[in-house]
Amino acid sequence: MRIIARSTLRDFWEQQNHQSAEQPLRAWLHDAEGAMWTSPQDIKDVYKNASIVANNRVVFNIKGNDYRLVVKIHYNRGIVYIRFIGTHKEYDEIEPGIV
Repeated sequence: MRIIARSTLRDFWEQQNHQSAEQPLRAWLHDAEGAMWTSPQDIKDVYKNASIVANNRVVFNIKGNDYRLVVKIHYNRGIVYIRFIGTHKEYDEIEPGIV
């Protein structure tokens, strides 16, 4: 998959209070770049705890659910857009199907 806005993840883990997210996010990036997701089921086959939400958004639990990553996926184009990365508390304040 092609990942758009990787810098969003890097900017997040470079923040002093989110450095523990770096390795889990790098691992997710590595997995996502090597994947060929053609449907939500392809994601669920690998990420059992991922949540499929409205408008082709997927929510990934990062670092044992300390962080939430929301992406929008264009399955037919093989593109993943980073829409949100934040703590579980910050995630509770957004609408994941809209961001």
